[in-house]
Amino acid sequence: MRNFLRYLFSLEKKPRRGLLAYEWAMLAYLLFTLVFIAVTYTKIPHANLMMVGRFKVAAVTIAMWGVYRMLPCGLTMLARAVVQMSLLSWWYPDLFELNRHLPNLDHLFASWEQAVFHCQPALLFSQVFSHGIFSELMCLGYYSYYPMMLVVAMGVLFYKREHFERIIFIILASFFIHYVIFIFLPVSGPQFYYEAVGMDKIAQGVFPNIYDHFNFQQVRMECPGFKDGIFYALVEQAHQAGERPVAAFPSSHVSITVVLMFIAWRMDLHKVFWTLLPFAVLLFFSTVYIRAHYAIDAFAGLVSGALCYFLLEWATCHYQFGKKGK
Repeated sequence: MRNFLRYLFSLEKKPRRGLLAYEWAMLAYLLFTLVFIAVTYTKIPHANLMMVGRFKVAAVTIAMWGVYRMLPCGLTMLARAVVQMSLLSWWYPDLFELNRHLPNLDHLFASWEQAVFHCQPALLFSQVFSHGIFSELMCLGYYSYYPMMLVVAMGVLFYKREHFERIIFIILASFFIHYVIFIFLPVSGPQFYYEAVGMDKIAQGVFPNIYDHFNFQQVRMECPGFKDGIFYALVEQAHQAGERPVAAFPSSHVSITVVLMFIAWRMDLHKVFWTLLPFAVLLFFSTVYIRAHYAIDAFAGLVSGALCYFLLEWATCHYQFGKKGK
């Protein structure tokens, strides 16, 4: 702990000169979406506000760089990472505004789900396993998503500090890769699609095309399970605060969790890995249990998470992270 505090508050003799790799990743996504907004300007509501928001994000990033240059130490360096990770909660709702003009594809995914499993797992899972304890375990798993991210990042910061920038880059770049997929693949997930269609039709295996339904109505069904549960309430509050009918395939919850587990293992944080493994397993099943995702979304998340990790690890293996300025 003493060494860590020294790292936080000791001024660096050779501070970094430019932006960090994960800040460049964010700016690349910002530029991509800025161009996308410009090209589809007439189809996106509030396009002006979305553009202004991106300039504000860029300004915050530059401001954090300026703070670090004035006071180059571990604390201001850590603050740069915290700001970019925190901005994920701003980028996510933004996705719906980017692709709401595209036709919804849930009818295809629900049909494929039926063809693969001969049922709708998101419909039946919570009905078969309805006990309050099981419900709370599922909600615990789903809610552990961001705490797992924090635990892995802090584990790297404490024990593998020289890899911290690279790990934050891998996590953020994984998010942005999935966000690009979500822009062009408008799938809302069962909690929105089932509500829009009606549970009777879903139970009968009828999956109509709802076209641009979510442009006019974004009603989400409540999570199934034990409504008096503590973790149930936390999941519901999180969904009410920021959930949108978007970003269902592949499951970024599952994918990013896979990335985190690879990071923990490859960084030799084995205690962290084994501690988080039960939560990762719960999270995988919980995405379907609470009807946030189809089962095929969760399985696709396993694949996309592994691909993101190994692709980004390969892409960064020759990059000299942590290079100091002169």
